[in-house]
Amino acid sequence: MDKITFCIPSKNNLRYLKTCIPSIRKNAYRKDHDIIIFVDSDDDGTVNWLEEVKDKYKINYYINPNIGNSLYGIGKAYDFCIEKSSTDIFMIFHADMMLGKDADLYAYNHLRNKSVVCATRIEPPLHPNNGEKILLNFGIWPEEFAEESFNNYVEQQKNNTKITEGIFAPWMMYKEEFLELGGHDIRMHSCREDSDVFNRMLLAGFKFIQPWNSLVYHLTGRGAGSFDGDEERHNKWKEDMNKSTKEFIRKWGSNVKHSPLMKPIVAPKYDIGFVVSNSKDVQLIEALEPWCSTLYVDESREQFINLEQENTICDLGKKVLPINNEKNNEIIVSINGNKFTSQDFQIIQQLGEIIKDSGQIGKFKLNNLTIEIFKMNEYQNDLIIV
Repeated sequence: MDKITFCIPSKNNLRYLKTCIPSIRKNAYRKDHDIIIFVDSDDDGTVNWLEEVKDKYKINYYINPNIGNSLYGIGKAYDFCIEKSSTDIFMIFHADMMLGKDADLYAYNHLRNKSVVCATRIEPPLHPNNGEKILLNFGIWPEEFAEESFNNYVEQQKNNTKITEGIFAPWMMYKEEFLELGGHDIRMHSCREDSDVFNRMLLAGFKFIQPWNSLVYHLTGRGAGSFDGDEERHNKWKEDMNKSTKEFIRKWGSNVKHSPLMKPIVAPKYDIGFVVSNSKDVQLIEALEPWCSTLYVDESREQFINLEQENTICDLGKKVLPINNEKNNEIIVSINGNKFTSQDFQIIQQLGEIIKDSGQIGKFKLNNLTIEIFKMNEYQNDLIIV
């Protein structure tokens, strides 16, 4: 197989890197793959340890130039590693993953142009499984990793010919093809960056391939903080996830969607304006704003902008407008804040699919919403390139 580069961001991940990096050197088919670590935050001695072991494990590491003051975020950190790589192929890898024997080779065997190949995760049984991963407990924390038992299981699966169509880290693709997409979108600063780039890959015609003999053990979000057993890290992750999810919805007009096996599903994106009368409840504006192209309100505009502007790269002063402004959106949804219900909000969250399935030029009502369609142009393909 060709030499590849493992790209691993780290945000106070020393505890995990101490298990992750040795697993790559022990179990990769090629022992000379490049490993690049980007240290985004270091309150745990990560840099000191990397300096001690860089020759032993033959790794390169880079440090956030403004470390301690601001974060790159995981997407930008991945892109930094990819740009620094000198191989034609890279593999996105998490700090809380351990590579199974020859997983690099088994993934590489399926790699073609316009394809993305991901290994299959083995995880402890802490979260539901829709069939996209294997639930087996080889340890909850890196210090508990049952390496021998894991290796034995991986050996038993080496002739598994199962292949599914889905995508999750770790994933492998050609560097040039990734860079042509413009890399990750930095608005998904710390979360949802993967869902965004997977949507774009799908729309760009990439094939997703998941071979089930290419295996990694994943400690279920320890590195990022999605596991709630580490309260401080988890609370920060929840805050980041909330912000990034809103940014994802602002961009795509819908929330993250995928098949049970993790193939992305991209909803159609339309030019939609919400016209909200009786908008004095700023929480209503907060709930509605991400789901539209333009929001017209009769009250609470300045209050909302002052509360939310720091959480988005969107210029809310240009997106959230007074209700008497001229309206040029291709679809207009009229909402009375006094009558708005949870059922109305459910419709809002599925509006793209509803319009795609049954919408037509004209005016109609859905529950308490009045919808007027002037055009049905779709804009999701405009989002492929960052």
